[in-house]
Amino acid sequence: MKKYFALLLTLLFLGCSSGSDKPGPEPADEGKDRSVMLKALAENIIVPSYDQFKTKFDLMAEKSKAFTAKPDAQALGEFRNAWAEAYIAWERVELFDFGPAEKQTIRNFFNIYPASEAGIAANITDPTSSLEVPASYPTQGFPALDYLINGLGANDTAILAQYSTDKDAAKKLAYITRVIARMESLLGKVMSEWKGEYLNTFVSKTGLDIGSSTSLMVNGLVLHYERYIRSGKFGIPSGAMANGIPAPEKVEALYIKNMSQILAQAAHSAYVDFFNGRHAVTGEAGPGIKSYLNALGAKDSGTGKPLTESINAQFQVAAAKLGVLKPNLYEEVKTNNQAMKDTYTEMQKAVRMLKVDMTSAMSITITYTDNDGD
Repeated sequence: MKKYFALLLTLLFLGCSSGSDKPGPEPADEGKDRSVMLKALAENIIVPSYDQFKTKFDLMAEKSKAFTAKPDAQALGEFRNAWAEAYIAWERVELFDFGPAEKQTIRNFFNIYPASEAGIAANITDPTSSLEVPASYPTQGFPALDYLINGLGANDTAILAQYSTDKDAAKKLAYITRVIARMESLLGKVMSEWKGEYLNTFVSKTGLDIGSSTSLMVNGLVLHYERYIRSGKFGIPSGAMANGIPAPEKVEALYIKNMSQILAQAAHSAYVDFFNGRHAVTGEAGPGIKSYLNALGAKDSGTGKPLTESINAQFQVAAAKLGVLKPNLYEEVKTNNQAMKDTYTEMQKAVRMLKVDMTSAMSITITYTDNDGD
């Protein structure tokens, strides 16, 4: 009997000591913690991506000042190169159109294309015209700069003449300065919010209701892939959508002619990186949408495979179609349009996975509307 009580006491002691330290969460449970996901996405991807863009933007602003001070061939070339690098960097932050970016409607002021040549001309004539109303969207940002430094003449000599001997040369130079200043102001507002109280707000709103960070983010991301990558860069120019009539003049970076595909690749790869939680600086995968979906056990309803595996596989197919296109998508629409349509088709398959399967697995309600039949 004494041996029995001794054994019982030993077991009780072991039970108490093993329970004194609460076990850590299982990996799957930890992966479901939305605050961890949101914090990692904000600190590892969103904020450093904006920092990287700001560096490129600042260089563009610097080169624009040199050009407006002395509009010669060298200054034009350096300004053009800095603009191109900043535009590519922009594609890696444009997808963050939720929170501060949505509040400032920065995408609409930075990258609505094609640019309005008539609107730009009117603004040049009237320096008091508003750049803050919706009608002004296609008169500013990267597309407007594309027109101003690449499209005002048939060659560099003709373009430089617009800024030196033309009767409105001074006004045109002033408009470049005005466009850059407007972009700088909006970018500053967005970045200051992300580096201020909004980051804490973003991480703390961990629910799944319409106003939660996860809902706002997922809605913004799905909308971006559907409307601004799939449709804007491929569906509309190729005529794969709506009326079926090709519109090569609606490609991104219309005037420079050799980087619309590069911009599309940058946008698509940035999207894939964000989905997979890849750190903007190191490239290492961390907590993000992929890890969250995996923790939820989300499956592809058709194959039974992990949903993230199916989504990434479709991303790869779309990227492969995009990768074989030539740099000038304007010419691709005119001479190789089926390849443009094929890219759109593969991206459309990804849209369905993101908009239906992913949001369903995450219990997210799509709150935006799109009238193209998805």
